[in-house]
Amino acid sequence: MELKQRYIVVEGPIGVGKTALTRALAKHFAARSVFEIIEENPFLASFYQDRNKYAFQTQLFFLLSRFKQQQELFQQDLFSQATVSDYLFAKDRIFASITLDPNELALYERVYQHLGPRVMKPDLVIYLQARLDVLLARIRKRGRDFERKFDAEYLAELSRTYNDFFHRYDETPLLVINTSDIDFVESDRDFEELIRALGSIKAGTQYYQPLGTRA
Repeated sequence: MELKQRYIVVEGPIGVGKTALTRALAKHFAARSVFEIIEENPFLASFYQDRNKYAFQTQLFFLLSRFKQQQELFQQDLFSQATVSDYLFAKDRIFASITLDPNELALYERVYQHLGPRVMKPDLVIYLQARLDVLLARIRKRGRDFERKFDAEYLAELSRTYNDFFHRYDETPLLVINTSDIDFVESDRDFEELIRALGSIKAGTQYYQPLGTRA
């Protein structure tokens, strides 16, 4: 099956499985994959040690590096090959809203307002959710050094803010998936069901329910 959407974004809180699903979709559809550059942020490890002190530097670095990556990506011909990305540019504001103090956030928003309109919107956003215990388990499993002492309260707040953001999101078609009890990477059946679901995506927000969980 050919991918109807030329540009798909996979989103969700830390640990939910964005990158893994992006890789799987790109491989299945022979699409170009775009990954958020996490480890290159020189402030990130310090941020996890002292969020208040390093939040603004961390967030501004992410905003500018994501913008640069988006600009380079879409200087290419988007329609020559489908693209799957593991982040939505607008997600940067989710993190900023919970990490920055009011003065920092006001300055951040001034920068964002100049950059956001210059980024291409996707044809579809896939929003992945999961319970907090599942997110923490997945973070521990991937074993990144700077995430070893991950703050569960911060992750819970981040998940709530993601839910609030996508509850109001209407800029593109949106597919919401709770991944707490499914695994698109380890389970061929889960992945194949998702592929079939992508073929019937319509405008607005839709909620994906795997066949095995339907009453």
